[in-house]
Amino acid sequence: MAPHVIRIIGDPVLKQRASDVDRVDGSFVKLVDDMFVTMYDAPGVGLAAPQVGVQKRFFVFDHDDDPGVIINPTIVESRGEAEFVEGCLSVPGLHWEIVRPAEIHVKGYDLEGNELDLELDDFACRVFQHEIDHLDGVLLIEHLTDEQRKEARRALSDLRMRHLAPPEPDIAPGRLRLI
Repeated sequence: MAPHVIRIIGDPVLKQRASDVDRVDGSFVKLVDDMFVTMYDAPGVGLAAPQVGVQKRFFVFDHDDDPGVIINPTIVESRGEAEFVEGCLSVPGLHWEIVRPAEIHVKGYDLEGNELDLELDDFACRVFQHEIDHLDGVLLIEHLTDEQRKEARRALSDLRMRHLAPPEPDIAPGRLRLI
């Protein structure tokens, strides 16, 4: 059983910008380990701290059997544009074509305090952008086109009817606003 419950759309914690991590100690390392277990149990390839109710800027990931954690990540540059089908553990069972930058340059830190300086593209680029969005209080649903938003409203309504989702969020043309 996963040590944490993954928060889903409608939970106010997902709309808040996370604060920087300023201390890495044994309890933080335990939280990271528990987040890996939660992510694998879901199953997922990335999990941001706010998704388990922790308002700190870090996330765990596992891409190509290369697990890691990045603390206080920042996208310092992005290039190009790519469309990719994207889902989210906090919006269970739903997927949409999302347009994001095709390449990013990310800086952050690992658990030992070493600086990470990463040039990412393809799937890793997508995962990092998605998880950094969570740290900024942004859900993938905010990247949808107007047509996709209509589809999202219907899909979320269906989930609520089956008691799998929280009360209805207001998916406005520019932003997702919780009511």
